[in-house]
Amino acid sequence: MKKGLDIRYSLAHAIVKPGHKSRMHRLRSAEVYYILQGDGVTNIDNEISKVGSNQAIYIPPNSVQCIENKGEDDLVFICIVDPAWRSEDEKIL
Repeated sequence: MKKGLDIRYSLAHAIVKPGHKSRMHRLRSAEVYYILQGDGVTNIDNEISKVGSNQAIYIPPNSVQCIENKGEDDLVFICIVDPAWRSEDEKIL
């Protein structure tokens, strides 16, 4: 792996267990969730949407949001944040 890559985004692999949800939060950056497995719902600025495998969800900057696992299996997704995630850009609500 090449060290010192100059990329704008960050990438995370996330798992939400059945019956659980992420903390309600807001980021200064835009996010894209790509659902790898499972079924759930997103709450983005009080707009509720069903999500499932092979679906991409765009989350605009400064949106209040969370994702909840409504299925019986793990909800597994990739989270892409652009520009890259920084702790000072996130507010847990």
